[in-house]
Amino acid sequence: MSQVNLVEKKADELPGINARTSTTKLSKAKAIAFKITLVTALAISASTYFVKRPLNGSLENGVDLCPQVDELVPEKNGVIWESLQHVYSTDEFKTRAIDWLGGAVRIPTETFDDMGDVTEPVWEKFLPLHDYLKDSFPLLHSNLELTKVNTYGLLYVWKGSNSALKPLLLAAHQDVVPVLETTIDEWQHPPFSGYFDGESIWGRGSCDDKSGLIGIMSAIESMLENGFKPTRTVVIASGFDEEVSGIRGASSLATEMIERFGENAFAMLLDEGSGYGEVYGRVIAVPAIAEKGTLNVQIKVTSPGGHSSLPPPHTSIGMLAELLVQYEKNPFEAHLTRGSPTYRNAQCMAQHAPGVSSSLKEHMLHAEHSDEALRAAEEELFKTRAFMSLVGTTQAIDLVDGGVKVNALPEQAWAIVNHRISTESSIAATKVRDIELLKSLANDFNLSYTAFGSYISNEDASSYGTLTLSTAFGDGLEPAPVTPSGEDAAPFRLLSGTIKAAYNSHRNISGSDAIIVSPGIMSGNTDTRFYWKLTDHIFRYGHLEAAGGGSLPSGVHTVNEAISINSFVGMIGFYTTLVLNVDESSLP
Repeated sequence: MSQVNLVEKKADELPGINARTSTTKLSKAKAIAFKITLVTALAISASTYFVKRPLNGSLENGVDLCPQVDELVPEKNGVIWESLQHVYSTDEFKTRAIDWLGGAVRIPTETFDDMGDVTEPVWEKFLPLHDYLKDSFPLLHSNLELTKVNTYGLLYVWKGSNSALKPLLLAAHQDVVPVLETTIDEWQHPPFSGYFDGESIWGRGSCDDKSGLIGIMSAIESMLENGFKPTRTVVIASGFDEEVSGIRGASSLATEMIERFGENAFAMLLDEGSGYGEVYGRVIAVPAIAEKGTLNVQIKVTSPGGHSSLPPPHTSIGMLAELLVQYEKNPFEAHLTRGSPTYRNAQCMAQHAPGVSSSLKEHMLHAEHSDEALRAAEEELFKTRAFMSLVGTTQAIDLVDGGVKVNALPEQAWAIVNHRISTESSIAATKVRDIELLKSLANDFNLSYTAFGSYISNEDASSYGTLTLSTAFGDGLEPAPVTPSGEDAAPFRLLSGTIKAAYNSHRNISGSDAIIVSPGIMSGNTDTRFYWKLTDHIFRYGHLEAAGGGSLPSGVHTVNEAISINSFVGMIGFYTTLVLNVDESSLP
């Protein structure tokens, strides 16, 4: 039995806890890690040994670890698609795209953790953006039905002629992460200037995620200008507080959509995510089919106070330090699991990236049926810590506090550990592991130990102090359901073919081998955390062209955020191709 399964079994045995079915409130904690995308691919090879492969992408013995679909070019909607691809290639359209995105970037929509309810005046910063969208996309606003949800959430419905078909749901958020005043001088161009330098549009939100929102709207405005009328309904959901966990925006939008459309009412959902880039000799796109869960655990120690001239062997801070060292000495054990998103991604890299090491290629070829080969592949993959972090549950000590005066013994000290939970684990399993990890030290220090509302050990008056584990910033978030991505998963196949068609058209090339599509995973969380009941087919993918091996563009969540106009126009083409393909598809 694996460590994960063993811990989940132990969790199931605890009163009131079930490792697989425990329900949670959504976390209020801001997602710390932002949308890791092709980092899986970066982890695939420790060497740059070139391995030849057949032109069709299959391994030499005929085993296809990562089947690829052909590019999917609209047929029924082919005339309008061809027309728009030409439009998008013109300098005139590039100028429009620059103006559209630059104007949105110039409207600051920063969100902070402590902004309060939407009735607070601080939220009114979104009103100028709403006015800008209405003025910039007149056809969209005259043809789509707009409902404002919880004041600032935007829900657009583009009604199709066939109401029996499940709608397509496109999501993007309006808010951006703050720009620190102390970093403004580090920006090459002012962070809310929307400046175009001849190649890129600069400013906060140019990548995350105003390019997504404006890209979707630009595509729909362009389709309306060309007379397109959808057969299948298209819905746009735009939250306004994704960067602070979406509890006011996406949460309210989800409630509205459940009431209006019902559960499992959408054919598929696309939200922000990664893109594509060259990895070990191949251009690879990685739509995320899952997200890790999250849990913040507070470790709090109390002990008697007094004057520091008469110290005990261990103060509250000293004991907390030992407990935190115990965490860092004992990271979660990670194992690559067959069929998981990270396993699927490793298969695709091993098969299609020519720079993957020959040994890993061989291990992955046999890993499906050989535990020995799987462990060998895992050992090689885990040499890169980023990949191992995507596979297993992680822990990071992010906050610590204790003591009030230099000559007073601290009566309490606490720290918060942030966990990102593996798609193969759960909140309950993570709690059980943390409880077990600190038991021996609680006994050594003679601390009365309680965890998550339950007594664990040393509950008597003779205890020197207390150790308490509790959740912080909400009750946590379970890992997201994994979106189907096998050969019989029609939405994933449609998305894959769309990515290839949009990529090829933007570069005026042909063939399905120019870009490889691989399932992947998000380490952080998006607004999709609230949309699980709307569809089983949730994808996090933004068609961003990313430099440096396919990671997100530099500047996301930091200084000098920018997007090339070439990449942004490519995004518009991608959204156009997706809407047209889904519109004429045989999806329910």
